[in-house]
Amino acid sequence: MSGLKVIQPGIFSLPQDSGRFGVHGIGLTTGGPMDSDAFRWANRLCGNAQSATVIEVTVGGLILESSVKTTVAVTGANIPLTINKKPAALWQSHGINPGDRIELGFAIAGSRGYLAVAGGFQIEPIFNSVSTVPREGLGGLTQDGQPLQAGQILPCQTLEHHLGSVSVPKRRLPDYADNQVRLRVILGYQQDAFSKVQKQLFFSSEYTVTESSDRMGYRLKGANIAPSIDGILSEGICLGAIQVPADGQPIILLNDRQTIGGYPKLGSVLSLDLGKLAQLMPGGTIQFEAISLEQAHNLLALDEQRFNNSQLEPAAQ
Repeated sequence: MSGLKVIQPGIFSLPQDSGRFGVHGIGLTTGGPMDSDAFRWANRLCGNAQSATVIEVTVGGLILESSVKTTVAVTGANIPLTINKKPAALWQSHGINPGDRIELGFAIAGSRGYLAVAGGFQIEPIFNSVSTVPREGLGGLTQDGQPLQAGQILPCQTLEHHLGSVSVPKRRLPDYADNQVRLRVILGYQQDAFSKVQKQLFFSSEYTVTESSDRMGYRLKGANIAPSIDGILSEGICLGAIQVPADGQPIILLNDRQTIGGYPKLGSVLSLDLGKLAQLMPGGTIQFEAISLEQAHNLLALDEQRFNNSQLEPAAQ
């Protein structure tokens, strides 16, 4: 088997495609990339379909050695990247030859990087997706939800010729340096379980990301929010749902969330903003802003148009 050999797996490195859809009915969650914007740019730099499999690298530490001629790109968090010990730019594609070593250091800003390869990693899917969900023991290189291990081979195609080196336009690059974000929220039908005072408290307060945050959800610390009901009948949970448990401390449910839950939900974070949230380290701060469903639709449509209309640029040599 040829591809990229895992010399050092890093802190928590997971194969992810766009997600596992259509199986909530049997209790399987979606998985997929926590920062979908960085994910799709990584694939675009390598000439891939937006759904192609990449490696999501949490914090860093991944080292790979290639046995193929290919093209790679790393996007997302500001993680120092070297190829054969020479510094290489993020958000840019790079030609790789057999024997080359790709090393990711540890994040300086942000927390998740995305490493793509031309053609995507050729990993066998399970339930129609490669996405790794450790909580469910599903997906990934060995289909059992395990993160990458030293000695494994990440299979990928061999190219006859390297793709031309290109980069993402600077105006489209995110800035993770502040470790603070403002998230837009669409209020849900359970908003009536929260008084005007409680909603005003939520939207005027600053919350901190706690250590108890992961791919399932980000637990926040800040002003206590008290709904007028203790719970609801368990129901399906969407990506970005803001759940308020009995202690009044909100939880933003993310890619590896449970499929149903019984806590009241104030609303949901706009999907465009979830990548910014996923890049926060514990201690990062969040403020919330309410928007309408119509505004959310417009923002999503505009973002898709901007992405499709943005042209990759020749990389600086």
